[in-house]
Amino acid sequence: MTERLSPTASPAPVALPEPCGHVYRRNGRTVVALRDEIDIATAALIGPALDGATSDVSPHVVVDLTEVSFLDCSGLTLLCRARRRALDRDGRFWLVCDCPRILRLLRAGRLHDVFRPVATPDEAFAPEGSAGPSGP
Repeated sequence: MTERLSPTASPAPVALPEPCGHVYRRNGRTVVALRDEIDIATAALIGPALDGATSDVSPHVVVDLTEVSFLDCSGLTLLCRARRRALDRDGRFWLVCDCPRILRLLRAGRLHDVFRPVATPDEAFAPEGSAGPSGP
């Protein structure tokens, strides 16, 4: 269920340019759903949305990569920065990814155990304990 932000809720999410994906709220979490390729050319477009999603006190952020076909080191840098910003603000961070190529990249970079990706967005919204968020 997608929720609308009330005037007393967190600031509105920063919009992503259409080709890069979209940002929305679901069950009290900000979801940054990315698409296509995340590389040096799109990193500058995606960065402000991730910064906005992680700027609140105790942000709960889900980054959804299910529609991403390619991720390079600039994309990994964005994900690491977003995760660190969320955790530094006593928040939570979930990564959704089922692409074997991207999962292989996370393993090669020794980041798979750091992010603990889940395969579907619904797993990121499962009750606590069944699909835990990425943490220190």
